[in-house]
Amino acid sequence: MAHDFVQLTRTYLAALEAGDEAAVFACFHPEIEQIEWPNALVKAGATRDLAYLKASFAKGKTVIDGQRYDIKKLFGAGDEVAFEAVWTGVLQVPLRTLKAGDTMTAYIASFLTFRDGLIVSQRSYDCFEPF
Repeated sequence: MAHDFVQLTRTYLAALEAGDEAAVFACFHPEIEQIEWPNALVKAGATRDLAYLKASFAKGKTVIDGQRYDIKKLFGAGDEVAFEAVWTGVLQVPLRTLKAGDTMTAYIASFLTFRDGLIVSQRSYDCFEPF
């Protein structure tokens, strides 16, 4: 069965924007590994599995009140998809120099690998505007 991984990526990002937990996790393979390379927010970087992602989803909704992925480029080849986006999120809590209600911005390059029609790997390079 052929999959449209570019469209599945769009579905995944739309689910993240909507805060739709069920739809987000429906995109993930049970063996998902999400790698966030070091950045201003996660200084040492992080590697997360499905259990961690599920446990932290609700917490994220208490920190960010709405987020958006403005996709600049999105393309796929085989079971891989790459995208570039500008991410914005409205903070519900203060973070360093930002106040609750301020918008945080990051420039993202992300690479997804699919297995069995689901995201099995996500590697993200997030460049945050100073905060």
